[in-house]
Amino acid sequence: MKISININPENPETEISVTCPSLTPEVEKLISMIRVMDSKLTVRKDSEVFLLDIGEILYLEAMERKCFVYTENAVYESDAKLYELEQQLAASGFFRVSKSALLQLKHIKSLRADINHRIRITMDNGEQIIASRMYADELRERLGLR
Repeated sequence: MKISININPENPETEISVTCPSLTPEVEKLISMIRVMDSKLTVRKDSEVFLLDIGEILYLEAMERKCFVYTENAVYESDAKLYELEQQLAASGFFRVSKSALLQLKHIKSLRADINHRIRITMDNGEQIIASRMYADELRERLGLR
C-alpha cells in the first residue's frame, strides 16, 4: 500500500482520496475506519451498505464470530471485530459491559442489580443487556454511581 500526503494551506478542508484496483475487504475496512472518525459507521443489512450515524447506535454485540450493531429500529452487521469497534468508539461514549457487548452510555434507560454482582441494563429500546462482574464496578464509576 502506498500512502501520499499533500499539504496545501489553501485547501479549506481535509480531503481523503483512495485509489485502488478493486474494492477489497481491506479497502472497505480502511474506509470504515475513516468514516468512524467522521461519526459514521459503515454497516450492512441484507445486501445493502449503510453509513450509520454513531449517535443512533444503542449497542453492539459479538455473536458467532460476527458483530451486530443495534439501533432503535434495526439490526445491522459490521465487518469489524468488537475490539476494533471498542477502540474506535471509546471517545464517542461507548463502554464495554461484557466480553461480547459494547453500549452507548447515553442510551441507558435503567439499571438493576442482578445476581453475582452483575448489572441488568435496560436500553432506550427496551432491550436488556447484562454487564458482567468484571465490568460492573467500572460501569458504576463511569455513571457516577459510586
